[in-house]
Amino acid sequence: MPEDDPALSAEEELALARLALAEGDLRHAADHVAAALVQAPTLPEVHETLARLAAAGGGDLDLFPLGHHAFVGAVVARAHLLAAAGRPAEGLDLLAAATGYAPAAEWAAVPWVTAPDLPERLDPERTARILMQICAAAPDPVPRRLRDPLRPYLTLARNAVTVHPAHPLLLGAASALARRLGEVALAVTWASRGVRAQPTKLGEVWLGYAYRSAGRTRDALAALERAVALDPDDLAVYADIAGTLADNGRLDEALAWIDRALSRDPTFDCAVHTAHRLRFQRDGDVAHLVALADFVRDHPDDTHEHGDLAECCRGRPWLGQVTPAGGPVLDALRQALAEAGAPVAVRLDGLEPPSAMRTAAAAAPGLAVEVAAVADPDPREPRRATTCRLWRYDGTVAAPTLPTPSAEAAERIRQLAHPAWPHPPAAYDAAVALATLDLSDLLALLVHPPVAPATALGRVLAGQDPSLWVRCVQVWACLGLLHHRTDEPWAESTRRRTLLELVWGVEDWITEAALFALVTAAWVDPAVRPDVARAVAERLADVAAVARERRVPIAVSLAHLALATPDLDPATRALADGLIAGPAPDAPAGLLRRFWHRLTALFGRH
Repeated sequence: MPEDDPALSAEEELALARLALAEGDLRHAADHVAAALVQAPTLPEVHETLARLAAAGGGDLDLFPLGHHAFVGAVVARAHLLAAAGRPAEGLDLLAAATGYAPAAEWAAVPWVTAPDLPERLDPERTARILMQICAAAPDPVPRRLRDPLRPYLTLARNAVTVHPAHPLLLGAASALARRLGEVALAVTWASRGVRAQPTKLGEVWLGYAYRSAGRTRDALAALERAVALDPDDLAVYADIAGTLADNGRLDEALAWIDRALSRDPTFDCAVHTAHRLRFQRDGDVAHLVALADFVRDHPDDTHEHGDLAECCRGRPWLGQVTPAGGPVLDALRQALAEAGAPVAVRLDGLEPPSAMRTAAAAAPGLAVEVAAVADPDPREPRRATTCRLWRYDGTVAAPTLPTPSAEAAERIRQLAHPAWPHPPAAYDAAVALATLDLSDLLALLVHPPVAPATALGRVLAGQDPSLWVRCVQVWACLGLLHHRTDEPWAESTRRRTLLELVWGVEDWITEAALFALVTAAWVDPAVRPDVARAVAERLADVAAVARERRVPIAVSLAHLALATPDLDPATRALADGLIAGPAPDAPAGLLRRFWHRLTALFGRH
């Protein structure tokens, strides 16, 4: 149902419709009425004009044709004409389709839908199917701001239950809609009546969901187990029971139910998704999530979309978000920004990463930074010989070795960079937008990040923590490198060689970004996992060796990256755990946590 751009108001569309009616041009009158319905679906004048048009055209439904690309206004107008012609069931079908297309519009807030006598003219099973269609299109639960447009359907459900008080399918479907709209007690009442009228698998599932929403976990589990007894082959109910048990801290019982489902069908998508989520919940081993990502990639035709992988990755370092940087120079930067220009000075015991120093200098030019000493091993030198040096030093001051990126590259990254993603494969897929950028541009973005965009997200980052925006740019530029010359075999590829040189370059935020890109490559391509796991293990071992001599600002972040790496050896996992559990980082954890919570509340992506 493609929409035209709303160039005219409803009143203007109605004026044109009346002119066309006066001239006998019913086709153009119908087009304008349909457009007015989209803009004001409950405006009485719109419905009066529609009635005049119907009278002039003898109720001709072809004035509002349906087709593969039907206009939603035409669909709604046809629904009202069908109802007026004594065919309300067909009209409700079309209104339900319109609601599925645009659920925030008040398509059904019209008198004929909420009329108490309407269900007397409808087959109760047809009414139940219409309510089920609305449920399928609505979120579960429906956010409060979207509930009002759906309330006429709940009124229809009330009226239908009054007319058909013992119809089990109608009672169950009505319960499902009531529950989505926050009417939990009503949902329990209707579902209970439906099961009493006729116990069915679907009825028990509806009752179990209603009990669960009401916080009656024991009753919910009993209803769902009765559903299994009625239909032992519906493995989705097993997954529902497992999810309910897990939500209430009964993880062992939940996994037992999932194992029962998988013993019947090891490839059933709901059970596989739930199993991997619960196993990760139990032991935190990223191998479960990698296995789930593999399953998703190998089974693109799942019965429906699942959110288990994104749920597990949400808010976790590198699995679902950029890890905010810390350290004394960023503490001073945040203080300078908070104090709005007051002079701030910081004395560093050691050199901070060049990206941190450059970010602080650019965001707070008056910030006075003194470096007391440069400890060995010298952080200004790459950890291995490289042909890809991005920084040069004049004493303790770093400067990029590369020219600025093209305007196209800067704009492309500004549109794409974000501090969160659903999971690593989703980040990889999104970064394909950078596939056409030159290698020189992608590298230049690492040391010349463009200013944050003039969006709500950009303004928050620029005003409160510019370092996070810089890290976003670096992360997405490195993800873009994964899409560079993908026709080259991995082992000899430019993308692999470049990322490894960045990983072993000067100790910097770029090290983290490049290592994340390698880890992401391992998530999406099982063939490269041994190579990436080996690179991660070697880099983390080097970090641990350096950390015995001096502070390594990126050590904890690299340890989190290691724990996100597929097929990592146990010894390196233990080393990563040790680095994370070591001395508390310099970052003000409470401040960063509050800032990140604000970001995710405003701009969270799942």
